[in-house]
Amino acid sequence: MSVLIKGGTIVTTTGRYVADVYAEDDKIKSIGKNLAVEADETVDAGGKYVLPGAIDPHTHISMPFMGTSAQDDYETGTISAACGGVTTVVDFDLQQKGESLLEALERKKSWAEGKAAVDFSLHPAVMDPRPEVIEEVKKAILDYGTPSFKIFMVYDFRVDDATMIKLLEETKKYGGLVQVHAENVYIIQHMNEMLEKEGKLAPYYHAVSRPNIAEEEAVSRAAKMVELTGSRIYIVHLSSKEGLFKVKEARDHGIEVFAETCPQYLLLNEDRYKEADFNGAKYVMSPPLRTEESSEALWGGLKGGDVQVVATDHCPFDFHGKKDMFGKDDYKKIPNGAPGIETLLMLMHTEGVVKGRISLERMVDVLSTGTARMFGLKDKGEIIVGKDADIVVFDPEQAFTITQDKLHMNVDYTPYEGMKMTGMPHAVYSRGKRVAEWNGEQLAFVGEIGRGRFVKREPFEGF
Repeated sequence: MSVLIKGGTIVTTTGRYVADVYAEDDKIKSIGKNLAVEADETVDAGGKYVLPGAIDPHTHISMPFMGTSAQDDYETGTISAACGGVTTVVDFDLQQKGESLLEALERKKSWAEGKAAVDFSLHPAVMDPRPEVIEEVKKAILDYGTPSFKIFMVYDFRVDDATMIKLLEETKKYGGLVQVHAENVYIIQHMNEMLEKEGKLAPYYHAVSRPNIAEEEAVSRAAKMVELTGSRIYIVHLSSKEGLFKVKEARDHGIEVFAETCPQYLLLNEDRYKEADFNGAKYVMSPPLRTEESSEALWGGLKGGDVQVVATDHCPFDFHGKKDMFGKDDYKKIPNGAPGIETLLMLMHTEGVVKGRISLERMVDVLSTGTARMFGLKDKGEIIVGKDADIVVFDPEQAFTITQDKLHMNVDYTPYEGMKMTGMPHAVYSRGKRVAEWNGEQLAFVGEIGRGRFVKREPFEGF
């Protein structure tokens, strides 16, 4: 299978230029002006961008959580990814009690077998940190191809500071990266108890119960553990200006603290929780939505380089039947999470590039090139010869209004309903094969279920 993409504007992290791209047998084979090659498929990309496929390194596919499970499986989740221009997914794999990391990885890979429509990898989440599991970190980095490890500072399965230190030491030795959900559990517990006594249990109080200071303190503490060990850490779903300040403070002192944020924290604010008829439950996620002040700070962090990655934290639960499955009278019982994998690229282009908050080149960095570098995806993230032909032919003028009925995620709502987009994928390629295309009204999936493969990742080499 070969494809020739002619006359598009290829976008890198440092600039853009007009050229043809020829791909064959999964790989980009040549790039140049007026390439004289025959191909099975030829695409006129004149007036369009040629982007590396987006990489979403923060998804929860089929994740068991809060008495239910996230609704997208590897088939619906990766179809949705493809239709949004996401050509690689790095999904979280929650280790269960008594499992080794390898057993956890093999279990999650079996769920993807024959279902994935685009390539995927896995981050093991260390939730049962027995001594033999800490020792297994070396194998996960060097042999399993999974050099990044999730830990939580909240929930019943949180790790303590001693475990965090051990993980930081092990990952430092072998080229691993610890990812942390940074919120102070005791602040949240205190707020939950106080709000319950006061009878304040509507969805809005989910945000009140997890104040900015809970993230700020946890980021600061995690940074101190990095300073102690000389290791590195990656803050997932950074949401607040206070948390960002602690990231910047650490980085200014030469401490390797990296950060990711998500479209919901850039574009939505806590007023959403006040929507009538329990609609605020749609936005119950952790950390919660913040203020516009935090959103603007995060855009600044992206532009300035203190936030390196944008991901989605895709974790879909139906509004009807899942968000309300334990009733509507207590925000603590609402399953935490929201859908987003399919809307990542379109939102970042419209709200970031078109509105002048970040450059097109910076968008490519935080969605593709930088993400690939951060997570050891050596064959992904750039339009250069030798890389996988994960390519989005992107029409920067195409208008689209986000509505749930034109998306593919297995959930009954989108947090971005009614938002008007400028710029959409025209055609999406995963390792040189077309997987999605614009049909005049929306993106349609045209790929092959099961063609997506597990990708082994390389150890962290610095960022």
